[in-house]
Amino acid sequence: MHGFSVDPDDLNPALFGFQRELVRWALAKGRGALLVDCGLGKSLMELVWADRVARHTGKPVLILTPLAVAPQLVAEGAKFGIDSARSHRGELESRIVVTNYERLHHFDPDTFGGVVCDESSALKAFDGQRRRQVTEFMRRMPYRLLATATAAPNDYTELGTSSEALGELGHMDMLARFFTNDQKSSSPRRNWAGGNEWRLRGHAEGPFWRWVASWARSMRRPSDLGFSDIGFVLPPPTLTEHVVSARTVAAGRLFEMPAHGFREEREERRRTMRERCEMVAALVADTGQPAVVWCELNAEGDLLERLIPGAIQVAGKDSDEVKEERFAAFASGQARVLVCKPLIAGFGLNWQHCAHLTFFPTHSYERWYQAVRRCWRFGQERQVVVDLVLTEGERTVMENMRRKAEQADRMFADLTAAMGDALTVDRSTVYGLPATMPAWMRRAA
Repeated sequence: MHGFSVDPDDLNPALFGFQRELVRWALAKGRGALLVDCGLGKSLMELVWADRVARHTGKPVLILTPLAVAPQLVAEGAKFGIDSARSHRGELESRIVVTNYERLHHFDPDTFGGVVCDESSALKAFDGQRRRQVTEFMRRMPYRLLATATAAPNDYTELGTSSEALGELGHMDMLARFFTNDQKSSSPRRNWAGGNEWRLRGHAEGPFWRWVASWARSMRRPSDLGFSDIGFVLPPPTLTEHVVSARTVAAGRLFEMPAHGFREEREERRRTMRERCEMVAALVADTGQPAVVWCELNAEGDLLERLIPGAIQVAGKDSDEVKEERFAAFASGQARVLVCKPLIAGFGLNWQHCAHLTFFPTHSYERWYQAVRRCWRFGQERQVVVDLVLTEGERTVMENMRRKAEQADRMFADLTAAMGDALTVDRSTVYGLPATMPAWMRRAA
């Protein structure tokens, strides 16, 4: 434990009981991760944690966010009486400074007493140089907090990115201790379907999850920490699959068949682009309601923008200023339909005013889950509708997605179980509360 203890009555009164417990643990830990599902108040917990660390160290705390999330976080702080300010070029106008990951180079780590990485699972999506920049910045901080809803839900090895940033085991050290590689390769490469060549050793599964629970807390619902779920139960979104008939078949075939391998999938996606985009346009064009249209290719985004009246697109080629301006236009209702890739806008943004999303199939469960959660979150007052547009040739992509969803559920179940054991120890050693011996210690004895 690298942190300090606080009186629970001295924390922001707006915190729910489960949020107060998580903030207390994160402050006592000093360098930890909150793997908390969307809509359970990560922003408020980050702000309260940052405020307490700033008071304790006498230095400001930096909160790093995905693009366009910074103003949203500052507004959240104002709502709960926590002073914070956005900074573009290293200005320090508050003891809580909020900026985008892309602007980190403007800041001197020696100025700060702590750092928060909001939506930290996005780190692995950055290029190597930026990821190293964030990791090195964090290593110089006495107090560190990572917060994300989906930390590697379908790829356990990605937890090494978080571990390394917190000063725990390095990524490769973690792989060597808990994983095996059937290909005998030292590189954590991915296969064409998004899987990883490293797999968890059978005998190391229990120790691995206990190790993760030593520096992270995971929660999908308050009952995971022993609190009531009342007010935190969301009706599942309505998912409808729309299978589009391709106008042409792949070269050398007489009829449609599932694509196999990245090359065939890419050819299928490009060959059926117009049919799929026309179906999406028909689904959202005349509803009169806000909609987010998620795409995977640049050409898809350009075509969708032309086909859907009044739609605006946020593309990778746009400047950061243009992206933020268009995100704000959609959030405020100035634009009814937003076209974007999950890689660009799938993290951190809150769009509860929108209850309609369309997707094309993807192998990335994390991008899918995060993109759905931009609208399917607490505060949403309508039934969320998700339309999935695909061709017969993309059936294998959907099968892979379902497999990853099941794997994600297993991962969080394992992590939550290990966390339950860790909590019994924390409540006695950190908070001075009575506790029984954890199950894994009883088994070892």
